[in-house]
Amino acid sequence: MISELPEDELLDIVDESDRVVAQARRADAYARRLRHRSTFVLVKNGSGEIFVHRRTASKLIFPSRYDMFVGGVVRAGESYDDAAHREAEEELGVSGLQAPTPLLRFLYEDPDYAWWSAVYEVRCDATVNPQVEEVAWYSFLTVDELESKLSEWSWTPDGLEAFAHLQARGVV
Repeated sequence: MISELPEDELLDIVDESDRVVAQARRADAYARRLRHRSTFVLVKNGSGEIFVHRRTASKLIFPSRYDMFVGGVVRAGESYDDAAHREAEEELGVSGLQAPTPLLRFLYEDPDYAWWSAVYEVRCDATVNPQVEEVAWYSFLTVDELESKLSEWSWTPDGLEAFAHLQARGVV
């Protein structure tokens, strides 16, 4: 079976209340700013350090930006929970992760993009082997180290918003 290109993945298009109203290819959803679903997984190791990475230059959106989450789009018909688990294992290059714990949902909107965002947390003590197509650099950072880089590095804007939500709730 030939795998789909990321831009050809079929996504559920949702309304302002996160109800499915249509389906579209990922490339079309981005090009036409169609609201869809996405997951964000905060990965911590046994020491409480957070997995931080720089996205590859070939990423469809926010290329070469730093992110404190792994995750991605929810495919058509897929649940947020299943997408979070799939994306975390794929991007970290591990198997056997526990199901990520749901933390919150929020609607991310900017002039170019719009998606409902489900934010999760998972512990990963396994040796990570991130996808080279997704991750150009990575490290586990303490919360203080991560926070010291917030004004220095170029971050994904949706990741920054998700992180701010977690900070406001005292999760990080």
